[in-house]
Parts: sequence; C-alpha cells; structure tokens
Amino acid sequence: MHSMTTPLVVFSHGKETGPNGRKINTLREIAHSAGAQTISVDYTSTIDPALRVQLLLDTVLPAHHGLILVGSSMGGYVSTVASRTLEPDALLLMAPAFGLKDYPEPYPAPSADSIAAVHGWHDEVVPVENAIHWAKLSQAKLVLVDDDHSLHKEVATVGELLIKMIAQIKAG
Repeated sequence: MHSMTTPLVVFSHGKETGPNGRKINTLREIAHSAGAQTISVDYTSTIDPALRVQLLLDTVLPAHHGLILVGSSMGGYVSTVASRTLEPDALLLMAPAFGLKDYPEPYPAPSADSIAAVHGWHDEVVPVENAIHWAKLSQAKLVLVDDDHSLHKEVATVGELLIKMIAQIKAG
C-alpha cells in the first residue's frame, strides 16, 4: 500500500497518559487493520494545552491521503484547536476536555468534514454536560456511553467510528 494513498490517523493522548497508552494502542491496531497509517504524538514534555497544540502543529506528518485527528481528553482539546489549522478530513474525540478552567478556550470550534465525540455518562473528570454543550455549539455527532473518563469499556465504540471515518476517506 503506497503511503500517498493511505489515510493518516494522528493520535493525541490525554494529560497524564502517553503516546502508547492502552486506548491508543487498541485504536492504532484498528486503524492499521482498516488500511490507515498512524502516528502518536508525545506530549509528555508539557501539560500546557496551548503548548501541546503547538507541538501538534509542529509535527512533521508523513505523506498521506486523508487526515484524521483522534484525541483523548486534553488531546481532544488539542486536536480540536489544531483542526482549524490542519483542516483534517475527520476529527474523533474521546471524553474531550471542554468547558474546564485553565484552558485558553473552553469550547473550541472544530474544523473538519466529519466530527464525532464519544463521552461517558459517568465521566468524573469532564462533566458529560460539557460535551453536550460543545456538541450542540459545533453541531457535532456525540455518542454518550455507559462508561467513565477512561472509556476503556467503550473503546470498541470509538473504533467503529474510526473505521467509518477511514472508509469514508478511502472511498473518496
């Protein structure tokens, strides 16, 4: 498979995890099996959301056809803000850190052709109401699931959305 024709999935991890956490590793395998290439940006050098956005924007992306940004928690915030510059084909967020203090923009507007977020009803870090408010503002697809902030029980739900996004890009 030639990389110029392959979609690229760029993972952005959460505040306290790393680029090879359990969720990202599972989603990486799903993306590869769906015919996409992946990179996972390492943000462990800073917990400043604005600096993490700059790290993502400064990341040299491999040759690709179609871009999907996937972010978890703070990585969801970072992916959303960066989407306005990178203009990905798709944006997939897991328990995005919206509506929290200490973030430059509480409810950043996304820029992507396809946008979806998965959020747990029992999220103890980011209230589910924040995700609902952002999705309403953004007119984004929001899937609410019986899980907490980790979304470990519902990673397959995220994976199904990712497979659909990859398939859409490959279909042109």
